[in-house]
Amino acid sequence: MSLSPAFLDELRARTSLSTLIGRTVKVQKAGREYKACCPFHNEKTPSFTINDEKGFYHCFGCGAHGDAIRWMTDHRGLPFMEAVKELAQAAGMDVPAPDPRAAKRAEQARGLHDVMAAAQGFFEEQLGGIEGAEARAYLQQRGIAAGTARTFGFGFSPDGRGRLKTALKEFGEPLLIEAGLLIDPDGAEPDRGNARKRDSYDRFRGRLMLPIRDIRGRVIAFGGRILGAGEPKYLNSPDTPLFDKGRTLYNIDRASPASRQTGRIIVVEGYMDVIALAQAGFEESVAPLGTALTEHQIERLWKMADVPILCFDGDSAGQKAAIRAATRALPLLRPGMSLAFATLPAGQDPDDLIRAEGPAAMEAVLGAAEPLVERLWKYEQAAAPLDTPEQRAALKQRLSAITDAIAHPDVRAHYVHAFRERYDALFFARAAFQPRHQRGGGSARSGWQRDRRGNWKPPLPPAGSEARAIGASGMEQRLLRAVLASLLRHPDQIALHREMLIGLRIADTVLAELLNAMIAASFSKETVETGGLLTILGQGEVYNMAKGMLRADTFTFTPHGSKADSDRVRRDLDEAIRVMAQGPELEAALAEATRRARDDLNEDSFAEQQRVRKLKLDHDRRLAELAQSEDII
Repeated sequence: MSLSPAFLDELRARTSLSTLIGRTVKVQKAGREYKACCPFHNEKTPSFTINDEKGFYHCFGCGAHGDAIRWMTDHRGLPFMEAVKELAQAAGMDVPAPDPRAAKRAEQARGLHDVMAAAQGFFEEQLGGIEGAEARAYLQQRGIAAGTARTFGFGFSPDGRGRLKTALKEFGEPLLIEAGLLIDPDGAEPDRGNARKRDSYDRFRGRLMLPIRDIRGRVIAFGGRILGAGEPKYLNSPDTPLFDKGRTLYNIDRASPASRQTGRIIVVEGYMDVIALAQAGFEESVAPLGTALTEHQIERLWKMADVPILCFDGDSAGQKAAIRAATRALPLLRPGMSLAFATLPAGQDPDDLIRAEGPAAMEAVLGAAEPLVERLWKYEQAAAPLDTPEQRAALKQRLSAITDAIAHPDVRAHYVHAFRERYDALFFARAAFQPRHQRGGGSARSGWQRDRRGNWKPPLPPAGSEARAIGASGMEQRLLRAVLASLLRHPDQIALHREMLIGLRIADTVLAELLNAMIAASFSKETVETGGLLTILGQGEVYNMAKGMLRADTFTFTPHGSKADSDRVRRDLDEAIRVMAQGPELEAALAEATRRARDDLNEDSFAEQQRVRKLKLDHDRRLAELAQSEDII
C-alpha cells in the first residue's frame, strides 16, 4: 500500500506525541516541551525530550530520535503499516484503501475482530461466574495471580454445544464459523444432496481459555486447555483470515516492547511457560502455537533481538524441538543474526524451576545459553559412535551438510572454520601432541587434562608462547606465495582445499587479505575464474600483489599436462597447506615441552621434549622439500 506524504503529515499533526508516549512512559512538562527518562536506554536523570509543536522526540543520551510513527515501530515493535493504522484509528482518520478488493478484505477483518472481541468478553464473564469455579481453582493451583490472569485475559468456555453460538447470535453463524469459533460439520462436504443440514456447534467446550493476540493487542484466536480428563489437552483455533499459526507468536504484543528494554527475547514451548515467566518478571517471552518454529517466526524474532534465546525442556522432545529450530534457521543466518539455546534441568519446565529455586535460577539458565554453532556441534558429535575412521568421516559429512545449508557466504565460511577447529581438536590434536605416556591409559600427568567431552587438552601455554602466524621464515614465505599463486591460476582448487585454507594464520596482512578474498569468492554458486578474482579484488595493494603473482616467473604449483602430473600437484598443494598450518603449532608445542623439561627434568619430560623435537625436524625437512620441489616452477 502506498501512502501519500500529505496523509502522513496530517496523521502526525493530529497525534499528540507527548500523550502517545505518556501512555507507557512517565513524562513531565518542561517549559514548552516534555521530558522523561529515555525508554531506549537505562538512565537515572531525564535526557529524553518531546516536542509536540515540531512532532518529534529526541534523546541526548543515546541519540534515539523520531516522530509518532517511529515511536510505534521502535518502541512498540509494530510493522510500519500496523503503526499507521493504529495511529489513524486514534486520530479518527481512514487509511486509504489501495483497491476495492483490499477494502472488502479490511471490512471483513473488522467484522472478525469484532467477533473475537465479543467472544473474549463472553469467556471472561464465564470465568467469573458459577460455572467457572473449576477453572478458577486450576489457576489458583498453578499459582497464577489474579493480576496475571487479568493481564493475559484468561476466560472459560462452558461445556455446552451452543453456549457461545447463542451468546453471539447477532453476528450470524457464517461469521462465527469463519472466525473459527463454531465448527460446521458440513464444511468438508457441502454437497449432501437431500440430506438434512447438520447444526454448527461451539469449538471450545469446558476449557480454560486464553486469547491469542496480534502485535497490536487485538484478539485473533484462542487456545483452550481441557479441565479434567479429555483430549486434546490444548486446542487452538484453526487458521482463519486473522490467524496463521505459522506466522504468530503467543504474547508478541507484550513481549515486543519488553524486549526493547531488556535487549533479548525468550522463546519457550507453550502458553503456560510464557505466563509463568512473565509473572516472575521475564515479560520478554513468547511461544510458538503448537508447531515447530517456522522461518517467518524466526524472522519476526530477529526484529526484536539479534540472538533470540530458545529455552526448551531438557527432555528428548524439547531437545528435538531445539534442533528442528536450529536446522530451520540455517538458510536464514546472516551476520549478527543467530540463535542461542538454553536448556532447562531434566524434568522441569520454567514454572517448576521458578517455583523450586526462584527467578535467579531461571536467569542462570538463560545466562548459560549456548551459541547455535556449539549446539549443532554437540548434537552431531553425540548423534552416533565415533570409534572408527568411517564413523568419524560420517561426522565430518554431517557437519558439511550443515554448512552447505547456510546461504550467506561469510557466515558459512566461519561455520566451516569453527567445525574444522573442533573436529581437528577432537581427533588430530590429541594424536599429534598428546604425550606418549598418556595416549593409552589417560594419566593426567604433565598438566594434560580431559575437557567436559572427555577429550585430552594440553595446558594453556605460558605468556609469549602462542603459536606464531605463518610466513616468518624464508621457506614458509616461498611456499605460501607458491600456494597462493597456484590458487590464483587455478581458482577451482580453492573450494577443494577450503577447510584447510580457512585455518591458516598468515603474518603478512596483504597476503592474508588476498587469501580471505579468494575463500569468500569460492562460496559463489558460479565458478569464479582468475579474471573474476582480480575484479573482486579491485584496485590497490592486494590487487597489485595478485597481478605480480600471475607473472610467468612466479613460483607456483603448476601441472605439466598429464592427469598424473595434475593429481600429484594437487596432492602436493594439499600437503603444502597442511604443512604450513602445522609449523606454528609444532613450534609452540616444542617451546612448551622444552620449558617443562627445563623446569622439571625427568624421564617423561625429556622423552616428550625429544618426541616433539623430532616432529618439528620432520616438519622442517618436509617444508624444505616442498619449497624446493620441482613442481614449484
